[in-house]
Amino acid sequence: MNYAKAEAKQAARATFEGLWAATTTPFDAEGRMDLDALTGDVAHLVDDLEVEGIFCTGVMSEFWALSVSERRRQVQAVTAAARGHCPVIAHTGHHSLTETVDLTRQAEAAGADFAVVVRPYYPVGSDAGIYAFYAELCRATDIGVWIFDTSYAGPPLALDLVDRLADIESICGIKVGHPQSHYLDVLRRVGDRILVCSPNESEWLANMRDHGQRVFMSSAAPYLYQTARWRPMRDYTRAALADDMEKATEIAATLAPVRAVADRWLHGRWNRERANPLPWLKAWAGLLGMSGGPVRPPLAQVPAEDVAALAADLEAVGLA
Repeated sequence: MNYAKAEAKQAARATFEGLWAATTTPFDAEGRMDLDALTGDVAHLVDDLEVEGIFCTGVMSEFWALSVSERRRQVQAVTAAARGHCPVIAHTGHHSLTETVDLTRQAEAAGADFAVVVRPYYPVGSDAGIYAFYAELCRATDIGVWIFDTSYAGPPLALDLVDRLADIESICGIKVGHPQSHYLDVLRRVGDRILVCSPNESEWLANMRDHGQRVFMSSAAPYLYQTARWRPMRDYTRAALADDMEKATEIAATLAPVRAVADRWLHGRWNRERANPLPWLKAWAGLLGMSGGPVRPPLAQVPAEDVAALAADLEAVGLA
């Protein structure tokens, strides 16, 4: 963190651009967190895929299944591995405000550039209670804070509440994990004060072209949809940010078969079955050079026959 608290909003606009990838948590055969494998994942992201930033200890990292100590150690490992290569945003949200403050302070001490905090979702809070949660967090910490408003945590935050939150000194962005229509509503309401980002790859090109979004912050797509030899997401992102929309559109179209595979195994599974797609996401990542590996209960492991079918689908679209 190389900015003063009062400069968080400006620092965010200067820092967040391009592709940011959300890492998973590798576990070994005994279910222990494998930091060596995580360090290897970071190396793949920065060296082979050339991402612009890393998001750690979030939904993709199964934050709910990690102890506070594991979350702290993971942030330390990611920031150390990324140092000198790209910035890091650490998810520090917790049901407990006290733990959220502690995790946020620890992330800052470890060298994270920003923190992102999932909106409180258990117990369900009022707008006044959610505002108080973020206001107290920001009063007690110095690092720039993003709001993480994801469908995993329930319905979208009310626009009036987001409007008030955007005026807090160190609130500098919001990741909107909801339908495109809500992203646009939030962008219209607070986009002049904080960054507003959607993590939906299928909307990413249009959001750059039509709405001025300059950062994809963030999901697993940068390492699920690409390999070291074929990096269409990176290529179309860079073309679009350079205002070459014709080239960007042409490259983005090549991902249509990959998006169809993602709909079958990931997004579609969530939409059709309300089944958390993370086990299949980690299986996919493991087939493409990331650590992948098992998940922790209550999530269940992917059956071997599903892994084989997924591998065949990835090979068919040129990924494996």
